[in-house]
Amino acid sequence: MPNASDRFPLTVPPPDATDDGPADVVLVTGHAEHDPEAPLLVDELAARGVRAQVRPWGAGTDWAAAPLTVVRSPWDYISRCAEFLAWAREAAEVSTLVNPVEVLGWNAHKGYLARLAAAGVPVVPTMHVPAGTAELGAVLGRFDGEVVLKPAVSAGAVGVLRASADAPGAVEHLTGLTAAGDALVQPFVPAVLDRGETSLVFFGGAYSHAVSKLPAAGDYRVQGYHGGQTRAVEPTPAELAVAARALAAGPGEVAYARVDLVDLDGTPALMELELIEPDLFLAYAPGAAGRFADHLLTLLD
Repeated sequence: MPNASDRFPLTVPPPDATDDGPADVVLVTGHAEHDPEAPLLVDELAARGVRAQVRPWGAGTDWAAAPLTVVRSPWDYISRCAEFLAWAREAAEVSTLVNPVEVLGWNAHKGYLARLAAAGVPVVPTMHVPAGTAELGAVLGRFDGEVVLKPAVSAGAVGVLRASADAPGAVEHLTGLTAAGDALVQPFVPAVLDRGETSLVFFGGAYSHAVSKLPAAGDYRVQGYHGGQTRAVEPTPAELAVAARALAAGPGEVAYARVDLVDLDGTPALMELELIEPDLFLAYAPGAAGRFADHLLTLLD
C-alpha cells in the first residue's frame, strides 16, 4: 500500500515553509509531501500583490496570522483524520478556512456518496460496510463479477483492490479494511479501462477546466504515480450537468472542487466529489492557476 508521500517524487524543492514573515494566504499541505501545484498558485497570487506561504497543517504555525487559510494538499490526513478535522476546527476559529470546516468533515468519509445518490445525483452504486461488519462473504455475495474495495477514508487509490466478488482475496482484503475502519464496495466500471475518468475542476462554483485520466495498460488506477496518463479535454454537456448537480447537492459553497466522473452504461456517473485535497491539474489548462488565484482574492476582500 503506497504512502501519501508516494504521490509525487520530490524532484523540485518545496516552497519555503520556514519563512516567518507575514502572509496574506497560507496554502496548507501535508507533513511529508511536496505539492507541485503550490508554486503555480504562489506565483499567481504574488502577481496580484498577495503573499502566500505553504505550510503543513497542525501545530507549528500561527494560523491567526494570515487572513485566509486554504486547505490544498494535506495528503496525510487519511491516516490522521480525526486529528486533521480537529485542527481544521481550531484554524477556522482564527482564520477564514477554505474549503470550510463543515465541507471538510462532510467530504472526509466517502459515505457522502450515498447522500448524493439520495439527492438524485447519478453515482456509481456504492455499498457502505461499517467497521467490524461480520459475514463479509455475504456482503460480497450481493455483487456479480468484479468489484472495487476501498477504505471509506482514503485518497489516491490507497488501500483499493479490484477483484472478483467471489475471490477469497476479496474477503481477505475487505476483512482488513473493516478491521481498520469503514469500507466501500462498488461494482467495477469496465469503461474505466478504455475511457478512464473525466475530472472537472471548479473554482467558486464556476467551471474552469477538465482532464481525462487514463490508466496504464494492464491497470485500472488512473493516478500518475500508478502509470496513468492525463490530458486536457472538453467535457460533454452531460458531464457538466452531472457535475453541477453534484456540487448543488453538496454541503455548501466551496472555493475549489474536482468532480470525478466515469461512463456508466453510456451516461456520466459520479465516482468521487473531491473537496479536501484534490490535484487540480492547474498545469493542464492555460489560466487555471490564475482563475483560482482570482477567486481567492474575492475571499480576501
